[in-house]
Amino acid sequence: MEKQKLSFRFDIRAYTLVIALIFIAVLFTVLTDGGFLTSRNLSNLFRQMSVISILAIGMTLVIVAAQIDLSVGSIVGLTGGIAAILQVWYDWGTVPAVLVAILAGAAIGLLQGWLVAYKAVPAFIVTLGGMMVWRGVLLGVSKGETVAPLHESFVQIGQSYLPYVWGYVLAAIMCAAIFYGTARRRQKRARLQLPLNSAASDYGKAFAYAVILMGFTYMMNRYYGIPIPMLIVLVLGLVFLFISTKTGFGRYLYAIGGNPEAARFSGINIKAHMLSVFVMMGALAGVAGVVLTGRLNAATVGAGQSFELDAIAACVIGGTSLAGGTGSIVGSIIGALVMVSLDNGMSMMNVQPFWQYIVKGSILVFAVWLDIATKNKS
Repeated sequence: MEKQKLSFRFDIRAYTLVIALIFIAVLFTVLTDGGFLTSRNLSNLFRQMSVISILAIGMTLVIVAAQIDLSVGSIVGLTGGIAAILQVWYDWGTVPAVLVAILAGAAIGLLQGWLVAYKAVPAFIVTLGGMMVWRGVLLGVSKGETVAPLHESFVQIGQSYLPYVWGYVLAAIMCAAIFYGTARRRQKRARLQLPLNSAASDYGKAFAYAVILMGFTYMMNRYYGIPIPMLIVLVLGLVFLFISTKTGFGRYLYAIGGNPEAARFSGINIKAHMLSVFVMMGALAGVAGVVLTGRLNAATVGAGQSFELDAIAACVIGGTSLAGGTGSIVGSIIGALVMVSLDNGMSMMNVQPFWQYIVKGSILVFAVWLDIATKNKS
């Protein structure tokens, strides 16, 4: 009986975010007379969440390692500005401009990570200073001007869509991968003589995921197709999900954030891992800067402002503990979707901006309180 109770409690906690997301979708659909769930609005919503999702992926790893990065918003603005300047003022091609922007983000992450890991300067101070420094650099290199318009190929990064047929092909491949992965996991557990869920339960979940995936593809194809920024989020999410769960590097990050002393005594090179995680965060901020600049078809001096707070909020709402050692990439992406859905829904209802800030801030505090209360109860 006790085992069933624990299992039920775990399931409720695992799917709390999904339940909250469904509630938000139903609420705003009713309040907007169905406007929230139209294909056009959903497509715009997923494009809007792409930048925050990319930042949340990197921020998850940073927070899991018990660190913080307050500079990512400024890095987004600076790297997007660098790419735009190279395109508009110096007529660089799209590929080299994008590569330079991402490398610039990684270099900034390298500098900040070095200060945190090897000079023992607190990450809060380093990145708070970086937030101001990189914003100042952006103002200097752009001369305070809006840099536009960009090459059409660059704009396509943030504004284009996957053709309908390819959207369904990709969805079919992913559905097949879901069922294949489920079968492999069951075979592995059976080989290791570990407990198995019923086949109906495992394949039922796989079928539900496949239905959601095909439904999403259908809704996107009713407009222009799957937005390319969402595909970028999907690819990065899968890559960093693999890194965080299937590699020694990822497991070491969780160990460092959960108990740094034990990690040190285990022989983990904490400094090298801290440096690496900041480099990754900087590179992802560079990708986010490229996507944002492409979507806007311009680089502005205010680009990326407060994005660091949105990314941190997405991680916390997604279940990442600010104390370190706990968090997931998938949860943070869903957290970003929750944040953007609130923004989108309240904007559609013409809710005054001050109420939007109050609602989002309250939800963030509630998420942290829920995390602390759950841990204390455990």
